[in-house]
Amino acid sequence: AMGGNHTQPKFILLGITDTPWAQAPLFGLFLLIYIITLAGNVGLMVLVWVAPSLHTPMYFFLAHFSLADICYSTVISPKMLTDLLFGNKTISWAGCVTQFHLFALFVTAECYLLAAMAYDRHVAICHPLLYVTVVSPRACWQLVACSYLVASLSALVFTSCTFGGSFCGPRRVDHFFCDVSPVLRLACSDTRRGEAAIFALATANGLGTSGVILLSYGRILHAVLGMRSAPSRARAFHTCASHLVSVSVFYGTLFFMYLQPASRHGSWDKVASVFYAVVSPMLNPFIYSLRNKEVKAALGKCRRRMLKHW
Repeated sequence: AMGGNHTQPKFILLGITDTPWAQAPLFGLFLLIYIITLAGNVGLMVLVWVAPSLHTPMYFFLAHFSLADICYSTVISPKMLTDLLFGNKTISWAGCVTQFHLFALFVTAECYLLAAMAYDRHVAICHPLLYVTVVSPRACWQLVACSYLVASLSALVFTSCTFGGSFCGPRRVDHFFCDVSPVLRLACSDTRRGEAAIFALATANGLGTSGVILLSYGRILHAVLGMRSAPSRARAFHTCASHLVSVSVFYGTLFFMYLQPASRHGSWDKVASVFYAVVSPMLNPFIYSLRNKEVKAALGKCRRRMLKHW
């Protein structure tokens, strides 16, 4: 219940900084990052779609991962950019709820997709003979569907726990998007049970998926170190290293943000949020694909095909 007044209140996003001279350079920087994010992720999806050589489970998951990247950076960046440009920082109640809900959904889906990708690599490297049967097209669709199912249910819990109470006083969200802790800080009802539920679910999702990832890469590392030929060892090692860098940045900043009590949150939150909400979706297509021989080969083929048609 919203208390006595049933007019839906507006929230005010305080943004990344209130320093006037910093707004324009930040707008330029974040616009560039957002354009690169869209170009990189859409480009990767199109490439996976048109290149027959990339019709494998690994790239199937990568394409879905890119789609999630596009979605959750689009939930946050355009609003942040207009706020920086026009200084209009209000967001409606419905807008705030929707933004947070979609953000929670896509970030949780990414955690599960990363786990699916790690499992895929584990089967490919440790059990190559079983690969075709274990990671079948049907299994791939099931893994993606499950990722989104769990993410949808999680997002419902996160959203209802965050916005379920009553809000009074100045609704100034000290952040550049509607996120859990800055919104909960504005609630005037008791938020302890909601916070406990959010913490428990975020922990289960985070530790569950990162556990699968660490276990998979641990097994991969063990298998790679046992390989006879140095080139194949180096190649497998190379792929895994770049994946683990991306995973570490993503999970490191997520854990920093969501696996600490509300009272501990401070000025570093926005910096951490910029990493997983803005920078990570831009880097992912480059980390996962451009260091890849298959993607480079597919890109070369597409370029040659296009030049022929010109």
